[in-house]
Amino acid sequence: MPEVPVASLDPRHQKLIENARIALERGNLDYALEVTAQVLKVQPGCLPVRKLQRVAQLRQAKGKGGFMARMSGGLSAAPFMFGGKKDPAKLLESAEALLAKDPANVAALKLLAEAAQGLGLLETVAFALDAIREIEPGNRANLLALGEAWLAAGKATEALKIADEMLAARPVDAEAQALMRKASVAQTVNTSKWDAQTSYRDKLRDEAQSVSLEQAAKVVTTDAMTQRLLDEAHARVVKEPANLNHYRELAKLYRQVGDLEQALAWIKKARHLPAGGADAALEKQESELTAAVIAKRVEVAETALAAAPADATAQGKLAAARAELTDFKLRDARHYTERYPNDHEARYALASLLLESNQTDAAIAQFQQAQKGPKVRVASLIGLARCFKAKKLFDLAVAQLNTAKSELATMDDTKKDVIYELGSCLEHMGKADLAIVEFKIIYSEDIGFRDVADKINAFYAKA
Repeated sequence: MPEVPVASLDPRHQKLIENARIALERGNLDYALEVTAQVLKVQPGCLPVRKLQRVAQLRQAKGKGGFMARMSGGLSAAPFMFGGKKDPAKLLESAEALLAKDPANVAALKLLAEAAQGLGLLETVAFALDAIREIEPGNRANLLALGEAWLAAGKATEALKIADEMLAARPVDAEAQALMRKASVAQTVNTSKWDAQTSYRDKLRDEAQSVSLEQAAKVVTTDAMTQRLLDEAHARVVKEPANLNHYRELAKLYRQVGDLEQALAWIKKARHLPAGGADAALEKQESELTAAVIAKRVEVAETALAAAPADATAQGKLAAARAELTDFKLRDARHYTERYPNDHEARYALASLLLESNQTDAAIAQFQQAQKGPKVRVASLIGLARCFKAKKLFDLAVAQLNTAKSELATMDDTKKDVIYELGSCLEHMGKADLAIVEFKIIYSEDIGFRDVADKINAFYAKA
């Protein structure tokens, strides 16, 4: 089933969609939803209509005071391994029905992606996975699936953006590096239309031109090619030693091949230049790479200890590496918050690190400042509660958790965590009856969450 633009719809449907757009602008959401559903029933492959429908659904849900409870969970299987024996048309109907009730239902969006894959609607697959990304931006498996979906839909540039996003969060992510390589190749093919040629090298006069074009597309496929790209990048630094972009390119190449130490070394060289010392982006990159280098040492030490669990030397090296990583993160976070005292997200990150290192009082001070930031307010309330719980100040923890609970509209995993911690604190205070009320809230939504089923069963068995 091909995906179709609005211009290819029946003229009557085109008119309906135009009316739906006007209705959406005027706030007549019911009409917009009715029309889009009607058109999608006939033309499920019209993605612009589906996008219009989703905007209306999200606005309607927001107007009702928040989304309904949604099922959640990351994509655990390989991209597009959705179980092709099911009827895609019926899956699509089910997904649409669920999303009509709750547009933030992650499980329904996965179902939409599955149905679209079965129907050959590749851009709709990417649309569904991108909607999941908006709800769960940290879902790494979904990001990988989204990158692959963009590639399958012929949108290499979008796939590259996803790969860049993943590598910014985790420079040593091998799967993200592989996605970047595939997307780079696809982008080059699409740009030059090599797929219409017997061989892309037919378009080039000699091997040197081929190498330059591959380098421009950032393709790193073999040791020989990698070395050639690095040699050319080094040559550019020698020719223009004051150009920060050349240092950035070298660092990027070394990061792509997994040589974090060299990547860090070149960023440090750039930072020593007059223009580099004040470059905020380079400063951030230096910090991220330093943390990644130390984290790599932790991984190596963990592997060594796993091979020899009783080795005292291996145990010492792992402890030292972990301590080094913690100390660096704390120093870096403190330095950043000193420079940018009004960055509440940075304060939240520092508070979390302090709590992890058992500096509870210092963490409380930072969480109290961080909760002034709207983006991290609820997370900071939860952090404060954990601090108070660690100090056995359960009544103070309950106060923070009740506030966080009231500010979370959607029954997602975050709210379930809050309610669970609230029940746990009430248990510690000897208020078992109040605690079970909280656990019942989770039980009615998700029987498999932590050990709530055991708690509920034990309560009724005792009663």
